[in-house]
Amino acid sequence: MKASTKFKTFLIIFFLAIFVVIVARHFIGLHFKKKFSVRPAPGIIVTKIEKSLFYQSIETFGTAIAQNSKTYRVKKDEIVGNLKIENRFVNKGEIIIALKDEKNIIADFNGKLGKREIAQGVLGSNSLIITLDDLKKIIVDIKVPENYVGVIKPGLRAQVTNSAFDKPFTGVIDSVSSRIDPSTRSILARIIVNNSKFKIIPGQLMTVKIIYNETKEIGVPESAVTIQGNTAFVYVINNDIALKKNIKIGKRNFGKVSIISGINEGDLVVSEGVSKVRNKTKIKIINQK
Repeated sequence: MKASTKFKTFLIIFFLAIFVVIVARHFIGLHFKKKFSVRPAPGIIVTKIEKSLFYQSIETFGTAIAQNSKTYRVKKDEIVGNLKIENRFVNKGEIIIALKDEKNIIADFNGKLGKREIAQGVLGSNSLIITLDDLKKIIVDIKVPENYVGVIKPGLRAQVTNSAFDKPFTGVIDSVSSRIDPSTRSILARIIVNNSKFKIIPGQLMTVKIIYNETKEIGVPESAVTIQGNTAFVYVINNDIALKKNIKIGKRNFGKVSIISGINEGDLVVSEGVSKVRNKTKIKIINQK
C-alpha cells in the first residue's frame, strides 16, 4: 500500500508539474505576443488643406522680337573717332555714331546697340550694319490651334521661358488675329513680355504657356492621393487616427491636385508616408507642412 500511495503521489505531482508548465508557457506566450505583435505607430508627414490657384494652360513656342528696332548702315571710313557699340545703351536723340560730313546717326528711341560686319567680297563690304533695339518689352508671336479659339483672348496671362533662364518671364496676350490660317489650322496671337532687366534678346526661341480658366480651389499634394481603379482617396487625420476618405479630383498644377469633393478646407491629410498607413490605424505626426 505504501508503494502504491507513493506511486499515486508521484503521478499527481508529475501531472501537476506538467499542468503548471503548460499554464506558465501559455501566459508567457501571451505576454510576449502582446509585447512584440503591436507595431509602433508609423511616422508620417501631414499637410493642412488650403485653397490654391489652379488653372488650365496652352503650351506653344515663338521667337522673341524687340518691340521696336531699327537698322543703320554706315561706311567705316566716314566714322569719326572710336566706334563704341557693344552692350551700349542709348537714349532717344543721343548720337550713336559721329560722321565726317556731320550727318550724325541719332537714336530714334531708347534702346541697346549692336553691330554686324558685312562679309568680305560682298558689295559694300566697307560698311557696317548698326542695330538699335528697344528691349524693355519683347514681342512673341505664337500660333494657337483653332480648337482654342473660344479660349484665347487679349488680357490672358502667359509664362514665357527659355532654357537659358532659371525663372519664367511674365507676359500678357496683347492681340489675337481675326482669321484662322487655313494651311496650319491655327490662329495667330501676340504676347507682350516684360523684359525690364534686358535678359531676353531678339531671336531667342521662347516656350510659352498661356494661362486660362483660373480658379481657387482646395488642393492636396499629389503624393497624398492614392488611385485604385476609378477610386481616389486620401487619409485624413483625426486625433492621431488615419481615416480613409474617398475624393473626387480635378485639375493638377505645380504638384498639387484640386479636390472637388470628399474633404474640407483645414483638414490634415497624410502627404508623405502614405504606404505605411491603413484605415483607422494610429499614426505619429513627424512634421506638418
